[in-house]
Amino acid sequence: MDATFLFQIPHDLMHAVAHAVGHGITADTPGWVHPVFHLTLVWAPIALAALALWRLVSALRARGRPAGAAPLSVPGFEPGVYAFVLRWTRAELPLLLGLSLAALPVLYAALELPKLIVNRAIDAEGFPLNAGPWSFDQLEFLFLLCALYLLAVMTSGALKFAINVAKGRVGERVLRRLRLTIYRRWRAGAGGPRRGETIPLIAQEVEPIGGFAAEAIVLPVFQGGTFLTILAFMFMQDPVLGAAAVSLLPVQLVVIPRLQRRVNRLARARVAEMRTLGGELAGQSLRPEARLGLAPREGLADVCGGFRRIESIRRNLQREKFFMKSVSNFLASLTPFFFYAIGGWLVIEGRLTLGALVAVLAAYKDFSAPLRELLRHYQAVEDVRVRYQELLAHLDLPEVSRDPPASHARDEVNTMEAAS
Repeated sequence: MDATFLFQIPHDLMHAVAHAVGHGITADTPGWVHPVFHLTLVWAPIALAALALWRLVSALRARGRPAGAAPLSVPGFEPGVYAFVLRWTRAELPLLLGLSLAALPVLYAALELPKLIVNRAIDAEGFPLNAGPWSFDQLEFLFLLCALYLLAVMTSGALKFAINVAKGRVGERVLRRLRLTIYRRWRAGAGGPRRGETIPLIAQEVEPIGGFAAEAIVLPVFQGGTFLTILAFMFMQDPVLGAAAVSLLPVQLVVIPRLQRRVNRLARARVAEMRTLGGELAGQSLRPEARLGLAPREGLADVCGGFRRIESIRRNLQREKFFMKSVSNFLASLTPFFFYAIGGWLVIEGRLTLGALVAVLAAYKDFSAPLRELLRHYQAVEDVRVRYQELLAHLDLPEVSRDPPASHARDEVNTMEAAS
């Protein structure tokens, strides 16, 4: 009795939602529509709501935990990575956010016009079409809509190009200033006994931090706006198709981040091993025999062992990356099944136009890209936060006495920064 009652609740809810969106279930409805509607209209939204609630509770619990170690205070750096980003990108943020927001209505127009071309120009009657003082026959109206579509696509491409160029300029500027600041601390003696590790740190390890600084605020706005714009367009064509587009989203939000965390752990292990190897090589270069042009005899086994460990880590990293990409592509390829099944049935029943279905299928090709970018960014936040704290911890090591004095080094770096 209880089990039947519990099953009846989502069943009645599905019928109520289907009726509310204009697709009521009747005796003539094919049997396979019931489970598909159950998944897209009931279970997937419940899973999304449960996942969002779990994320919220986890965030509140994390905020309520006692604070750990006090934030590190390193001259020239902020304690947190987002404070660091806002400090060094504040001047460029209005332009980047303006371009990102301006691209969204253009994107919606580029999605809407193909539907109009099919429904209003190709598969339509009532020509010539009068629009104020203008009159168009069918071919002229078709060419007009095609020209507007081309204009929308070109404008969207130009805005994306401008956003990427601006992000690249901001990222490179932040990276240059970051390297100069680290160099200033290095010249002042920061790093203590691990000063040799600063070389690979400046050369390679800070690049993800510079790239993150360029997109920390802009990427969630642009990609999140793109995701919501495409989703809104699908819902406008038909609510069931819009719900079908996110039916597998709960699975993606659970599986992909877990796989990404495994990739991030291996990436951090590779960075740590490269840093250790760089310190070992730098130490060998300071030995007396190296100064005389002779190959140091000591430390060869350590270097060879480091090479083997890096090879092993890179192999595992590539395997995890390929596996995550395969899973992501597989989950993304399942969603069109719902479009073809549900959308095709609605077109046959006359409840949906063919142009709307074609437009939804075309829009879905761009639907998974912003979702992947958002998931990647979500994982990159934690990865960059760890890298940034490791950087601060390295620079916070006790300073050693260096010549020239720190004040002279600071003057040199200020001169270099002003010249660049």
